[in-house]
Amino acid sequence: MNIGEAAERSGVSAKMVRHYESLGLLTQVARTESGYRQYGPAEVHTLRFIRRARELGFSMAEIADLLKLWQNRRRASADVKRIAQVHVVDLDRRIAEMTSMRRTLETLMHCCQGDGRPECPILDELADPERSPLPSVTRVKKQSPSEPARRPPARQGPAAPRSSRP
Repeated sequence: MNIGEAAERSGVSAKMVRHYESLGLLTQVARTESGYRQYGPAEVHTLRFIRRARELGFSMAEIADLLKLWQNRRRASADVKRIAQVHVVDLDRRIAEMTSMRRTLETLMHCCQGDGRPECPILDELADPERSPLPSVTRVKKQSPSEPARRPPARQGPAAPRSSRP
């Protein structure tokens, strides 16, 4: 089957099929004499595997590792589980970051009058976060699965609106 058919059957765009092939996630496929790629059921199955791994948020490097393990019948499931555990820790970190961002934005929206006046604590915060009474959105470094998950600092109640403008 050609790239369009493989893309349709796998749920991956033709552009991404080429991209995955260029990254080495998809083995070099056979080509016709005129240079067109020819895909079989095995390549479509691999593309579906990649698509599902992307849906779960795995990085391309993690997907490459998972593909190698999937294709190795002598693999240890512990290796697969380790990759999944590291990914879950990273997801937890990203969720904590987004939760902190959401709290900050909710507090800023609460402080903003949202009327015809030009004063806006949201813009003040974006322009000068160092002067903000709000806690900053902190980045938590990536952890290994053996480390306990860190929690973002507790939020200190809503801040008073600021009206200083540059």
